[in-house]
Amino acid sequence: MTRPTLTLLRLLAGAALGLALLAPAQAVRIKEVAAVQGVRSNQLTGYGLIVGLDGTGDQTTQMPFTTQSVANYLQQLGITLPDARAGQLQLKNVAAVIVTAQLPAFAQPGQTVDVTVASMGNARSLKGGMLVATPLRGADGEIYAIAQGNVVVGGAGAAAAGSKVQINHLSAGRVPEGAQVERAVPTPLLDGDSINLGLNAADFQTASRVADAINRRMGSGMARAMDGRTVQVRAPGDSDARVSFIAQLEEITLEQAAPAAKVVINARTGSIVLNEAVTLNPCAIAHGNLSVTISSQPVVSQPAPLSGGQTVVGEQASIQIKQEPGILYQVPASPKLADVVRALNALGATPQDMLAILQAIKASGALNAELEVI
Repeated sequence: MTRPTLTLLRLLAGAALGLALLAPAQAVRIKEVAAVQGVRSNQLTGYGLIVGLDGTGDQTTQMPFTTQSVANYLQQLGITLPDARAGQLQLKNVAAVIVTAQLPAFAQPGQTVDVTVASMGNARSLKGGMLVATPLRGADGEIYAIAQGNVVVGGAGAAAAGSKVQINHLSAGRVPEGAQVERAVPTPLLDGDSINLGLNAADFQTASRVADAINRRMGSGMARAMDGRTVQVRAPGDSDARVSFIAQLEEITLEQAAPAAKVVINARTGSIVLNEAVTLNPCAIAHGNLSVTISSQPVVSQPAPLSGGQTVVGEQASIQIKQEPGILYQVPASPKLADVVRALNALGATPQDMLAILQAIKASGALNAELEVI
């Protein structure tokens, strides 16, 4: 290869490196970090009955509300049972359930949404059942949808002669597109001469970058950051123009701000998650394990022949305590996430022990991150 060719390759490599250094670390769209305030879903809930079960429904002697619900439903259909007879019903194929759904923004009457059903009694399984017409109400008590349909349960189970095998959960299921919207929820999208963008997470730097990106694209003075979570944007008054404006607004890209350093600990499962901004200062850690072992074995006391005594079975317990020496580990300064992970792995501690170690490091001031326990 000639010298001019080598020189050209070096120049191209240097130019590529320079472009890589000038490029943003990670570009995201506004729709991925913020949403238009007021455009939200609404929670719906209702009480219903699932029928057609194969003997796996509620035990009505223990769940009187199931019997009462069936009697009320039959009365609406023109069938009236005496109170004495209604209380003696044994409805093994019926289960009382709570029905929930999310009404999405801009949902109109006639559209369908998915619903979730969950047993509120002692039904063994909802598999094969059908949800009868159930009104779904919002927080204001008004009916916004009607749910009905066959229940899909993502599990299976069988029981016989005292043995039972079960896969996944059988007392909750889903009705795909099982609810029909009956009433629309008004959305304040066209109110006023501006819209507010709510950030997914409160961050002053992100709010400032969103406002700057909108002003560069749409014109100076179009957006301003109200606080660390809200950005106000001037928008057209016409509905078609405002929808088109929001569509362009959500596609604007900006450089993602570095998140605040945080360590999230799940005390129930022992899971630990660290983001890229977590760093460690130099510190020393001593960690040792203490194990207690208790074992017991039966001891038989046999009396002498013709002594008239009885054979006695006793128990002899043995307790052992083993404590491993606590070795002092020196943890160097770790400015990157990979260095933090490498330093923590060097301790050789279990996830449950790591929970206590991280809390102790945070208390000593060597962990530069917010510690959140969920």
